Amino acid sequence: MALLDLFLARAVKRGRLTVLHHDGRRAMFGTPDPAFPDVTIRFTDAGAVGAILRDPALGAGEAYMNGRLVLEGGDVLDLVTLLTANDRWEEGANRLRANPATRALEAVTHRVGRINMARAAKRNVAHHYDLSDRLYDLFLDADRQYSCAYFADPATQLDQAQQDKLAHIAAKLALAPGMRVLDIGCGWGGMALYLHRRTGAEVLGVTLSEEQLKVARARAEAAGVADKVRFELIDYRHVTGSFDRIVSVGMFEHVGPANYRSFFRQCHDLLTPDGVMLLHTIGRAGPPGVTDKWTVKYIFPGGYNPALSEIVRGSEGLRMFLTDVEVLRLHYAHTLQHWYDRTTAARDAIVALYDERFFRMWQFYLAGALCAFRYGGLVNYQLQYARNRNTLPITRDYMAVAETKLRMPG
Repeated sequence: MALLDLFLARAVKRGRLTVLHHDGRRAMFGTPDPAFPDVTIRFTDAGAVGAILRDPALGAGEAYMNGRLVLEGGDVLDLVTLLTANDRWEEGANRLRANPATRALEAVTHRVGRINMARAAKRNVAHHYDLSDRLYDLFLDADRQYSCAYFADPATQLDQAQQDKLAHIAAKLALAPGMRVLDIGCGWGGMALYLHRRTGAEVLGVTLSEEQLKVARARAEAAGVADKVRFELIDYRHVTGSFDRIVSVGMFEHVGPANYRSFFRQCHDLLTPDGVMLLHTIGRAGPPGVTDKWTVKYIFPGGYNPALSEIVRGSEGLRMFLTDVEVLRLHYAHTLQHWYDRTTAARDAIVALYDERFFRMWQFYLAGALCAFRYGGLVNYQLQYARNRNTLPITRDYMAVAETKLRMPG
């Protein structure tokens, strides 16, 4: 317990954390601050403390999931906020990392795990995306956009912000009626259906999730556009044909650094000579790193958020022009706040669907992700590539013009 006290004394400076140990001992850390949460936690047994000391993120996540760490004052987002807001990425303290021995072992095992060969990719996707449709309906927007929304105004409601995200991306694609578009990692089909509806493009969406495929195909049938917007259960590595545009949103995080060059080579080969590609991915603001063990174990097996240097290195030498890069900093934090609030409000429904442990797992996942974007080193990158230097206008003005038009009702 003395080691935990030392850790928390270093980790909590602003805001107040009260710890109630299983033996009745009380300890308090930090200084009350109206800008920071006031949180009280209780440990139900001694073993949870040791697990947290060995690996803070994994140990704390499992202790919360299993009811060994109980919130007596505040909720889990308050707890994660208190710890991460005291350890902002740009300040460089990084007090919440696991001990050096654990980090070294984690780095080795993670490099092996993130190779993400084709035989494992479908299994990894199913682990997360083939959960109950009802779960996603409870916390996502009506269009089921399970990726970072675009907030021109932080006060924008989630459904509108997700539609604005689609417009933002479509504008960068510089689409024209009749163009053929490949959507890699098409989710439940919202992007593909939007691109056809608003631009007249014909779209092929590919996914490795059987549940998402069923929903996407049903949506295309219901809209009467199944001949123009098709969906297939296929790995991007096995797609054939020729496309004027390629878009990929929230899928690159599952590719794995060992496969980045193959990913970009495949995209290059699928694009027409005048083709354009837009890649939207979570990324690291700093150098390459390691996905924490809790996330790999419970949420995204095989997942990895790349550094910008890794993305660019993967595309170098393939004769594609990197024509635009945009960094979205707080947009995902705003998105995740909506998802967290909706998840928390739907507690009873999620517990009925799964159980209390699953609800706490999902809540911890969203709280951790939210704070990683609000206080940590995660951002979203949008990278635009073109095979021909003359395909796109030489200034960004066309994007704003197209986006304004796309955001009008239609």
